Amino acid sequence: MCRWAAYLGKPIFLEEVITKPAHSLIIQSHDATKAKTAINADGFGIAWYGERDEPGLYRDIYPAWSDPNLRALAHQVRSGLFLAHVRASTGTATSRNNCHPFTHGKWSFMHNGQVGGFEQFRKRADMAVPDALYASRKGATDSEVLFLLMLGAMEETGQGDPAAALAASVRQMRGLSQQFGTTPHMRLSSAFSDGESLWAARDSSDDIAPSVFYRWSESREGWAVVSEPLETTEGGWTELPPGHIAQFSPDGVEVNRLDT
Repeated sequence: MCRWAAYLGKPIFLEEVITKPAHSLIIQSHDATKAKTAINADGFGIAWYGERDEPGLYRDIYPAWSDPNLRALAHQVRSGLFLAHVRASTGTATSRNNCHPFTHGKWSFMHNGQVGGFEQFRKRADMAVPDALYASRKGATDSEVLFLLMLGAMEETGQGDPAAALAASVRQMRGLSQQFGTTPHMRLSSAFSDGESLWAARDSSDDIAPSVFYRWSESREGWAVVSEPLETTEGGWTELPPGHIAQFSPDGVEVNRLDT
């Protein structure tokens, strides 16, 4: 299972989340404690927001702990909103296009979990992506399809409700898995952003939902939203309940049911 971390708040150097903490994302890439597997070595990625509407994106196929470019970038780049991910593949190839986060326009998205038996219905899932978004389908993962279906749901309803759109994409993919795939039909922890707010969701079709924690940091003056707490001895982390979605903004956090 993958590990990820996101941040929203006062601009900080990326290393404050990715490399510096005692249980940083780099450490989690080879020593995860709340995942089925401790090793997440099938690539990594960062999406960060700066002076432009669209996020910057850096992804590669190497283990995160072995790439000096990642450490150099994290040491120099400062951002008030970013998403970072280390990947453990559930079956698709190790390639840049399969590494998270995924981006489209102002949106960025990353996912930990699986849609059971995805390879058995991948063509059907791909065909469910709206025509206007299909050219953005670069990789082969279930996660990228979830993202594009979410964007399509927002455009279709015209409401621009990311939580409802994510719930719709989860229902659609879970339905395909129930009809053509295998169990577990859906396990999901995800984070996504439009460059202003940050959302995190947790859901599962069984009783094993991937973990999501969040915490306001006084020292960083921002929200850290993570698969695993960044400090082994640091308290104050709140676990997002399964079946819920949280929206983080400079004004606080709002937690609601994820209607899947």
